[in-house]
Amino acid sequence: MSTSNKKILGILALFVVIVIVTAMSSNNFFRPYNIENLIKRISPYTVISIGAALVIITGGIDLSIGSVIALSGTILPYLLVNSGWSVAPAIGATLGVSALIGLMHGLLITKLRLQPFIVTLFGLLFYRGIARWLTNDQSTGFGNQFDGMRDIVTKSVSIPGFSFISIPNVLFLAVIIAVLAWVFLNKTIFGRYLLAIGRNEQAARFSGIHTDRYVIMTYILCSFLAGLGGILFALETNSVQPSGFGNFYELYAIAAAVLGGCSLRGGEGTILGTVIGAGVLQLLRNSINLLGIPSSLEYAVVGGVILIGAIADELFNRIATMRRVKHK
Repeated sequence: MSTSNKKILGILALFVVIVIVTAMSSNNFFRPYNIENLIKRISPYTVISIGAALVIITGGIDLSIGSVIALSGTILPYLLVNSGWSVAPAIGATLGVSALIGLMHGLLITKLRLQPFIVTLFGLLFYRGIARWLTNDQSTGFGNQFDGMRDIVTKSVSIPGFSFISIPNVLFLAVIIAVLAWVFLNKTIFGRYLLAIGRNEQAARFSGIHTDRYVIMTYILCSFLAGLGGILFALETNSVQPSGFGNFYELYAIAAAVLGGCSLRGGEGTILGTVIGAGVLQLLRNSINLLGIPSSLEYAVVGGVILIGAIADELFNRIATMRRVKHK
């Protein structure tokens, strides 16, 4: 069994353990309402986590995801409500701005050779500042004018014969993006290039890979998916406070990718593992609420799980390395 598959099984086992413990401790866990809400929360986090995973696989990092979410979450209602745009152009412009942000990040990192940490740290501060300026630091939303558009996120589809549970519409979008990302990473030469760049960018460049081009592409995809996530979160809540909207979401996205098997050193990672990692983090948040754990401890619990996962991953890698050395 490959190392990636072992990591996927590990994070899947953690997911199952949390489900069992929570279900045994709370009768509300398997209630249809809770399951439906849990899926609604996992789906948009999956979208932004996939973007973070693609960047991490190349050895980069994007700290601006939460602020891009805040910016896109304020641009869309601003264009629709304040400027009177129709739905399609407004969504297109919002996603276009997000993609341009990723393009700028990629160019600064590849052409000026700035560190990804610095470039995206700038973005973390700058884009949220723009969002706050755009709305005069006031809450914004869609009101009651765009309920039909909001149904994409807020409504669910009933399964014939299983009327006791419904599947949220947003899950279908998350599944489509996950499948496309899996095909891109595992079934195309571009995915192999990303992994090669993450393992050794200089060697990849000497082998004829246009490394700058692919690094730029990953940052565009990451910001684009963050912008899409911002739209989904905004449609769900219908109330966007730019000073807090999307706060720490970049950490959830990065943590989901790392828990799912992405190495912060680059060159390693899976889409399936990232999806399960996003599920684990949101499942933890749900479990904290159901088990009556003070919400003030939420970040402490999630942080502890991330640290345990990182330690387990490091120990696993060391054991695997020792076994390979012993067999030689």
